[in-house]
Amino acid sequence: MKSSLKKLLIVGIITELIIFLISYYLHPELNETFRYAARYSGRLSLMIFLLSFYLYTVSFPKPLKGNIQLQNFIKLFAILHVIHFCFLATNVYLNNIELVPIKLLGGFLAYLMIVIAPFKLHSVSLAKQLIYFYYVSLVMVLTYVARVKGDFEGAEPFWFHYFSLIVLILCCIVFGWMVYINKNRQEGGSYN
Repeated sequence: MKSSLKKLLIVGIITELIIFLISYYLHPELNETFRYAARYSGRLSLMIFLLSFYLYTVSFPKPLKGNIQLQNFIKLFAILHVIHFCFLATNVYLNNIELVPIKLLGGFLAYLMIVIAPFKLHSVSLAKQLIYFYYVSLVMVLTYVARVKGDFEGAEPFWFHYFSLIVLILCCIVFGWMVYINKNRQEGGSYN
């Protein structure tokens, strides 16, 4: 099982490197390289997060502890999102982007949860696991809402922002419904 995580990490890190190299090739000014690397790295993180959330919901309410595939994707998401954070922080620095402290607090908490999740998520209650997935989803939804509203310096609203926002909201609803159904099925089955 360790080899599958290793393969996922290698593919993920190579994908991040490719994102950076393509960003550099298309936008060789470093401030623009990091702006685009952060943007597309964030989209990769979104896909890995949604896959992790999906894997969680289809196995709910089985313990996360025994689900190696899900644990591997949570680790992959954490590592790739740290790489995304590095691109993002460099973008903010190089482009002198003004930060709003209250918005930083919510994002900081999400990053903290993402980094801690591979080590602690399997050992907390199902309710706390759901809080993790829904809080990270909320921060991503708010990020795309800001993009749609044009609140991101250097990024005009784009069809992908609307699409991602809709997908995130739909996934939260559908995944929540799946969790509810699986929980009821589990509780109904325990009486037989």
